[in-house]
Amino acid sequence: MPFPIVNSIVSWFLKKRFHQIELFLKYPHEVQNELLMNLISMAEDTEIGKTYGFESITSYKEFTERVPVSTYEDYQDLIERSRQGETNILWPRPIKWFAKSSGTTNAKSKFIPVTTESLEDCHYAASKDLLCMYLNNNEDSQLFTGKGL
Repeated sequence: MPFPIVNSIVSWFLKKRFHQIELFLKYPHEVQNELLMNLISMAEDTEIGKTYGFESITSYKEFTERVPVSTYEDYQDLIERSRQGETNILWPRPIKWFAKSSGTTNAKSKFIPVTTESLEDCHYAASKDLLCMYLNNNEDSQLFTGKGL
């Protein structure tokens, strides 16, 4: 039966990912800084990136000095332009989806841009990471054997 093979392959990939998660836990500041620098680099040619000079930001400190703490309302016009299909405003790639908030502030819903990268690198990755951590903590799991829903 192919189930032991599938289990072995999936386990191998998940063990590799668990090692990465351990490194995230060991070096949280470095991981967060690398992520921030990657996001800044990706967005440097966008309207917002040009406004705040992303192309020359090289540290978290510089980022906090240049980019002010803001409210949703500060970005509402940019978000609305993105919703209308304009590109390269907040992110270099088209934004296809917008999550709608429950509207607890000012009794109005907010539209939160959701990029393809956000879905892949955050939402989908989190599911895989939870599975990885579950299997790491339950080594005798037979999750990938037999039938399942």
